[in-house]
Amino acid sequence: MKKIPIPEPILVPIRISPIPSFITWQRLGESMKQKYEQPLHYLTQILLKQWDESRGNNEVMMKKPIGNVIDPSKAEASVWVIEQFNRQFVSHLYIAELWISDPNYRHFVDDLQNY
Repeated sequence: MKKIPIPEPILVPIRISPIPSFITWQRLGESMKQKYEQPLHYLTQILLKQWDESRGNNEVMMKKPIGNVIDPSKAEASVWVIEQFNRQFVSHLYIAELWISDPNYRHFVDDLQNY
């Protein structure tokens, strides 16, 4: 896997140019992927999904931007800290076990095998 460096602005959170308003943590992750032109780690994506789910599936809650609760620069910096940890310390064997147990991943692989 190609090593992609963490963007330099994370080293000094004050310099981060905040991503415009975002509704969910997953949307923040997608915006960061587009802004920095690099994918987020699989575990980072799972954590962002869990954070969204922890808000509940209440439509009212899902319409309120998270930027109203946490400063967008701090939210982005938090995601980069988690991303850096995941890239440096997570075992590839652990990731493989997660992928095997993930039904969506398995469905995607099965589709490719049938292709």
